[in-house]
Parts: sequence; structure tokens; C-alpha cells
Amino acid sequence: MRRATVDGNAVERLIAREIETFQARTPRCRQILERARRVLPLGVPSTFQEHPPYPLYVSRGQGSHVWDVDGNEYLDYHLGFGSLAVGHAHPRLVEALSERLRRGSMFAMATEEAVLVGEELCRRFGLEMVRFSNSGTESTMDALRLARGVTGRDLIVKIEGSYHGHHDYVMVSVKPGPDELGPLDHPASIPLSTGIPAAVAAMTLVVPFNRPEGLERALREHEGKVAALIIEPVMMNLGIVHPAAGYLEAIRRITREHDVLLVYDEVKTGVTIAPGGACERYGVQPDLVCLAKSIGGGITIGAFGGRRELMEHVRPGDVAHQGTFNGNPLAMTAALVTLTEILTADAYERFERQEERLVSGCQEIIREHGLPMYSTGLGAKGCVMFAPEPLMDYRDYLRIDKDLAYLHWLYFMNRGVFMPPGLDEQWTLSVQHSDEDIEAHLAVFREFARDVTAA
Repeated sequence: MRRATVDGNAVERLIAREIETFQARTPRCRQILERARRVLPLGVPSTFQEHPPYPLYVSRGQGSHVWDVDGNEYLDYHLGFGSLAVGHAHPRLVEALSERLRRGSMFAMATEEAVLVGEELCRRFGLEMVRFSNSGTESTMDALRLARGVTGRDLIVKIEGSYHGHHDYVMVSVKPGPDELGPLDHPASIPLSTGIPAAVAAMTLVVPFNRPEGLERALREHEGKVAALIIEPVMMNLGIVHPAAGYLEAIRRITREHDVLLVYDEVKTGVTIAPGGACERYGVQPDLVCLAKSIGGGITIGAFGGRRELMEHVRPGDVAHQGTFNGNPLAMTAALVTLTEILTADAYERFERQEERLVSGCQEIIREHGLPMYSTGLGAKGCVMFAPEPLMDYRDYLRIDKDLAYLHWLYFMNRGVFMPPGLDEQWTLSVQHSDEDIEAHLAVFREFARDVTAA
């Protein structure tokens, strides 16, 4: 494939033009931001929502579309950072949640729906028992406490460049700078935030993705001290980085040999890349699985589960797990309807077909224009990666073209396609996206490719 030369100065000019367009389209958003900054740090409820030139404030969503407070309509591929594989205001969910509200939304007691959702999650992910939480952060936090409680060990291992929520033990080497990495065979444990004690960060060992020898070395050097490896089986904190052939099988073997628990963070992959997530798609079963986002149809939810012999340690006097809103009726109703009525076999067939069209369509445009990037995806998830060759780990990610990635986001937002902000996110498809929605996405990408290479 011929490789086009992308003029950095021209990209800067296009970025300036698109920022001006963005600002002209969203004056109300900027007004709300000025007010919001008086009461909300950065003017947003979550730091992930802040993004240059300034955050968008959304007023409503319907089907595969959202509207901002300025009245601009967008085709939505953001979908709540992948929480809405059901789309917005799905009629069946509106009906079920309205009825649930009429019958009471909160008891802080168990309901039959929790049992039914638990059974469905166990069936899909090959689990024996589950417990509910309220977010992906809580799920990974609870799973790691369980791993430590079961093994009696303090250390954990995570992958360099992965994000597993905002509790202290996993906010380590999430996005370290090039000068902080340390050697590849002994990556440094770098806290993402101030406020994380150095002693806590030191209890989290870091290894690179797709390099099982790194895990083997770390476990051998800390033999008998590591409770668990927590990993995204498909790395989705860097766009999408696929596991190399045999990698998941290798880490499963290595963790067993060292008597270390393997914990899958399937918060993003969960029910989006297959009915049973990466567990089903790759056929490698971990000891514990963490879930959230799209399992709840847009209602706040999380879950973690695994083998009975592990989960039965969740009891008084052993591993603590509490939460007033765990398994609340709204979340359980939304999850039950989502898992049993909406994300059906037909939905997954549709995801695969539309994803194939979107990924291959982007790749055709990339090839036609000789762009230094590639498109990839699986199930309902996909993205364009702004590097000329497929990434294998976080250190590869450091070489992506950040200016092109930002320009890409601006192009889509200014042309009515809502994409997740940042360089490390993916698009998500919903059951309410149409084939016409896919073609509209490709049309914007085609315009982006034409303008970048013509500049």
C-alpha cells in the first residue's frame, strides 16, 4: 500500500479550523461550562468528560442519536463509553423501568431479579457464583480484595497501560510518560494520581501486554507473594490491542503454575464482543471476571464472579463485600431485560455484520488514501488506530499520532457523529444503529481522509 505524507503544519491548520467550527456550533455548552466550573472541578462530574476544546453537555438521547444543549443532533458512537449496547431509551427498557419505579426502586434488600440476573451472568461467562456492585471500579476493587483474601498474599500484577478503575491499587502505570517506564523487563510502578501512597503503588507489579515471559519473570521473582494478575483480555485502554495468538493461553498456564489467580476485567469487553465476552470469544477461562457498563442497559451496575470455592469466601469474618445499592431493583430490572430480551443471538449477529462493514470500510478508505493508520474491531467495539502497524503493547501506543487522532475526533463531532473523546477509546454499536448509520460514519471518515491527504 502506498503511504501518503501527512503534513503536520496542514494538520495543525485543520485542527484550528475545526476548533473554530466546534465553538461556533456549541455556544450554550461553553456558557454552561463557565457556570459549572464554579461548583464542579473542571466543570464536569468525571475527569474523563473533560476534553479540549471543552466538554459537550448532552440534553437527551433516543435510539442511536443524542442531542446537545445547543440543539445539535449526533449519531452516537460514544454510547456512554460503551455502556449502551442497547442504545438510548430502548422501548422495552423504558417500559420495564417505568413499571419497576411504580413498584419501588430501592429496598436495600434482595429481590428475585437479582437471582435471575446472577443465573444469566453465570451462564454466559462460565461462572459459578456472582456478587453485584455499582461500577467497574467497584468490581475490580472487590475482585482483588477477594483474591488477596483467598490467597493470603498482598501483591498484585497488572498490565502496563491498562485502566481498571479509580481505586488506588490499580491506578498504577495507567499512562506513564516515556521517561517513567523503566526497562521492559522490569516496568516501573508509577501512580497515576497524587494521593496514592507510595507503599500502595509498590504493591502493584507491572508487566507488558502480549509478553508472557514478562509475567513469568515477575511471578518467579516474587514467588509466593502475588495474589492475582488482573488483565483486560483485549486491551481497550489504548483503543483496541488484541491478544497475540496463544497469549491468553500462556498467561492462564503461567498463573496456574505459580498458584496465582487470573482476573479478567471485562468491563468493556463483557457483553459487547460476544454474549459471554472474552471468556466465550477466546475460550480461556479465568478464575474471576469483573463486569459493568453494558450489562446494565445504561443503569449503574457492576458484578464480579468466579468459581464457587473462591466466591464462598465472601462472608462475615472472611472477605468483606457490602454496598447499599448492590443489586438494587432498578439495576437488576435493567440487566435482566438487557441480557434476556435485548442482547439476543440476533443482536450479536447484527453487531458482527455491521462491525465488519464499518471496520472494512474504514480500512478501504485508509488504503485508498495511504493513511498511516489502521482500523480494527470485534463484536460491537471498534476503532481507528493512529499508527501504521498494529500495536502490541503500551510502548507501541506511545508512537501514535496524537494530532491526527484529535483532528479525527473534531471532524466527527462537527459533522454530527458523536465519538468518545481521547486517544484511547473505541466506538460502540448498539442494537438501535441502522445500516444507514454505518454508512454515515464512513462518509465522515472519507471526508477526513480526503482533507488530510489533500492538505
